[in-house]
Amino acid sequence: MVVAAAGVAKIAAEHARDAERDRRLAPEVVRSMLDAGFARHFVPRRHGGGSGTFEEIVRAVSVVGEGCTSAAWAASLTASLGRMAAYLPEEGQRRIWAGGPDALIVGALMPLGRARREEGGWRIGGTWPYVSVVDYADWALVCAMTTEDRPTARFFAVPRGDWRTEDTWSSVGMRGTGSNTLSVEGVFVPDELTFTRDAIAGGVAEGGDAPCHRVPLKAVNGLCFAAPVLGAARAALAAWREGTAPRHTSASGGLDSAAAVVLGRAAGEADAAALLLEAAARAADSGEVTAFDVARSGRDCALAAELATSAVDRLFASAGTRAHQDAAPLQRHWRDAHTASGHVVLAFSAAAESYARELHPPQPAN
Repeated sequence: MVVAAAGVAKIAAEHARDAERDRRLAPEVVRSMLDAGFARHFVPRRHGGGSGTFEEIVRAVSVVGEGCTSAAWAASLTASLGRMAAYLPEEGQRRIWAGGPDALIVGALMPLGRARREEGGWRIGGTWPYVSVVDYADWALVCAMTTEDRPTARFFAVPRGDWRTEDTWSSVGMRGTGSNTLSVEGVFVPDELTFTRDAIAGGVAEGGDAPCHRVPLKAVNGLCFAAPVLGAARAALAAWREGTAPRHTSASGGLDSAAAVVLGRAAGEADAAALLLEAAARAADSGEVTAFDVARSGRDCALAAELATSAVDRLFASAGTRAHQDAAPLQRHWRDAHTASGHVVLAFSAAAESYARELHPPQPAN
């Protein structure tokens, strides 16, 4: 997949300015993403997918990010939502992938809808903002609270045609993700197309026979959002070396000392971010994930996003006025890195608190 991801990165880079203007990815980019295998990566093998690894998806997504961070975000979420759909009952899985494992699934994790129990299923309604790549989706997994005496959060798979999309995405960065608002009103969802949030939180997939389907969501959720930021950092390094480095040469022909420090520290931050993400991915792939592993993954993914964004900041600050021009790729990478790393899943303070609680659990008062 990493080799195929390089092809996606090339196509995405060619369409990056169009994606910024249109506030959505070009159809050619989405097609290349599906052809490369992102949608099917975590789909169970029995449905034609790969039941793939987290380490491979992190590497592939970051490669796409070297061409366009928005495309990397879309690729990462498409893969992640394919994994989430594997938590549906088997009959529901067969419906989702009846046409093949490349069904494009989008999602909304916050329980902003309401679900009322009816015979054989649920009647749902709600509005969910920030649903990336929704314009191209075949299915949407949306989260809603049940209206029972003891409300629970459930995910519901809704086919295209049963939702309405509102054009609301207008952001300083990640403009190409097309993260618009999705609304559902009075749609009936049968039991085979729903599962509890507790199931995916605990890593309990029906018929899950691969490690990727038996890992708690919080152990891997940060990987999904941090890998595109790593791609943005690497793209910024390439843009800086091409556009800024030639203007900072010393008498000997190499980089002057100030530029050398910028390059060395930024490249080191990006490499450190990659090591953190790959280690977290390997831990998830091991099939033996502890509560400490979950907390450490959250810490490391948030820290990796901070390091990658710091690298972009460092490069952008040293690049001068030229980097601030609309046509300059470096300013796009800077905007994208900050927007992506601002996702709530990558908030380091919350991740650090969870990590600290594992090492130093609260003690009961005497």
